[in-house]
Amino acid sequence: MDELSLLAAADARGRRYTEGNATRRVFPSPEAIAALAAFDEALPAQGRSAEDTLALLDRAGSPATTASNGPRYFGFVIGASLPAAAAAERLMLAWDQCASTFDNSPVAATLEGLAGRWVLDALDLPRESAVGFGTSATACTLAALAAARRALLARQGWDFDRQGLMGAPEIKVVMPALAHITVKKALRVLGFGLDRLIEAPVDEYGRVDPARLPSLDASTILCLQAGEVNTGEFDPFAQILPIARAANAWVHVDGAFGLWARASSLAALAEGIELADSWTTDAHKWLNTPYDCAMTICRDAQALAAAMNCDAVYSTASADAQKNLTLEFSRRARGIPVWAALRTLGRAGVAELVDRHHAQARRIGEALAGAGFAVLNRVVLNQVLFRCATDDATHALRAAVQASGEAWFGGTVWQGRPALRISVSSWRTGDAEIEALVSLLVRLGTPR
Repeated sequence: MDELSLLAAADARGRRYTEGNATRRVFPSPEAIAALAAFDEALPAQGRSAEDTLALLDRAGSPATTASNGPRYFGFVIGASLPAAAAAERLMLAWDQCASTFDNSPVAATLEGLAGRWVLDALDLPRESAVGFGTSATACTLAALAAARRALLARQGWDFDRQGLMGAPEIKVVMPALAHITVKKALRVLGFGLDRLIEAPVDEYGRVDPARLPSLDASTILCLQAGEVNTGEFDPFAQILPIARAANAWVHVDGAFGLWARASSLAALAEGIELADSWTTDAHKWLNTPYDCAMTICRDAQALAAAMNCDAVYSTASADAQKNLTLEFSRRARGIPVWAALRTLGRAGVAELVDRHHAQARRIGEALAGAGFAVLNRVVLNQVLFRCATDDATHALRAAVQASGEAWFGGTVWQGRPALRISVSSWRTGDAEIEALVSLLVRLGTPR
């Protein structure tokens, strides 16, 4: 089979898979998982045909996928791929660009630059900010915090690039008691030390309490959240950010999914967030681009570019080249699906997506409360946190839903007890899927 025929065969298989999104089991059956044994081969002495390899991948692989690209997946704030973004991704694969600089890919540099400007416009963040398109909120948070530490040390006359950390003035980190694990991971990788992190107490909703905010100064990085992972709540930025700015602290906001509230009728949840110094958000969550795509946004563009600079004698570029804004030198143009999604949705489409999912989450919360489940959050965004009357019943409901193949969501722990977390973030999810989920939970659950 020649190259073009093989690509056409792959496209046909992909189309068939996409056609089944609405009816596919949301979590694969035990038989499909067992069939993954077909991949357990020794490295062939002689290569197999590409056609045979593609057929095996589809035959054994497709049934064993989690249908996160479908309408009945409610776990981990994973958005299905918008058609425009998925199509752009397919064309990108044909281009096969190393999107590090304009010299490597003029089209990638042009579109990612435009996508960055559109993101700042949609989220109403400082227009002078740099936007780096990376793999994940984890990687992008690491880049942002590295820039923050470097900048705070520079203000004290310490050259981090030349002198490193040995003997450097201490930079302390204040973060919410419920900070996301990816923020902790980035801090740990950067060498801050988990035992040295200072936790800011939170209120009953999981928001940092301004009245109990630890002291801040010019040697402080303060991490805040837009969208707590369980409750969806927002730290009170309008109260905290002026305090941080007066202290000359650096404020970083983890807005992996919640930052997109800024583009909707729910923008008031993030009032004051524009006063921060850096932000991270994912496109593969609420913007519904294909995996993987996230963003580092930094008010001081030069601070991010200096921290991430990757110029070499054989490859120099402007400060806003993506290789100088992200961890990756060799990289794919993750900003192109962002550009495609934003161009297709427009400002009104992004707002409609967020507002619709918020309304659907509220419908779930109200229905579950009416059925006797304990709804544990205020459903301010797209998260519904709930539990049954006993921990055993909560665990049993999760297992029953996942085994049914009719929907999928995960478990968590809230205030020391097991709970269940529903996330609504897929453009494919309609009101019919919401009603089917509620009916499923009522049928399988033991609320009281």
